[in-house]
Amino acid sequence: MIKYSYLVVVTIVLYAAFAAFNYLYLSKIISFASTLYIMVGVILAAPVVIIRMIETRKVKEYETNFPIFLQDFIEAIRGGMALPQAFKAVSDNSYGLLTPLVKRMTIQLDWGIPVETVLTKFAQETKSRIIARVVSTVMESHKFGGRLTDTFEALSNTTLEIERLRSERRLFLNSQIMTGYIIFFVFLFVIIGLQKYLVPSLGQVSSTGLAQTSGAQQSDLPTQYTEIFRNLILIQGLFAGITVGKMSEGSMVAGIKHSVVMMIVGITVFLIMG
Repeated sequence: MIKYSYLVVVTIVLYAAFAAFNYLYLSKIISFASTLYIMVGVILAAPVVIIRMIETRKVKEYETNFPIFLQDFIEAIRGGMALPQAFKAVSDNSYGLLTPLVKRMTIQLDWGIPVETVLTKFAQETKSRIIARVVSTVMESHKFGGRLTDTFEALSNTTLEIERLRSERRLFLNSQIMTGYIIFFVFLFVIIGLQKYLVPSLGQVSSTGLAQTSGAQQSDLPTQYTEIFRNLILIQGLFAGITVGKMSEGSMVAGIKHSVVMMIVGITVFLIMG
């Protein structure tokens, strides 16, 4: 499987090559060459974004099921089981995407691999900061002879509290998401209004007016402004969606789905009503 960093580099190189080709050749042939910068950039970035979104979703599922795993593990420890036995006891339970990792830890412990090594690999595989912190705390407690039951219980309560706060945050920010969409659509209809009532009048501007100031042919002004408005809608949709995702889920990557919706709806409405 191609590494994520390699895919990012390939995407950047491909976009740079297209940008050069578009600037040197396509811009002299077609009128919407500037729009292609945005559209091709979004298309080329799609695989990178999709992979990142899948990874982010996996991490969230890990973090959602991790407190449940800890609770079951605590009960096994309280029943008098040693660490390997406790892992084996809970490995038959279902924890979503976390289940294969739990089974893998059980097998590694059966093979005699030290618990510190097993937990470290587990934290690395989840790629979760919360789980990594929990594992680090457990390892320190185990190293200095602390009571693992109390440590796991405290950490389990902490992770449950974090998930609860995240849920409350998402509910609280739902209104902010709606506000973000409302702002975008207000912007969209303002642009459509300018397109319908301002751009047609530009064809009537005298050659001594705006046309000479912009250095453009009088007949080209409506086309140029239409292209500018189209690009503004795409750019606004892209960054508005990213902002909504950052506010609602704390991740800009999570906002890409909002960006796609805004860009598609925005450009479709503009083409129909503009």
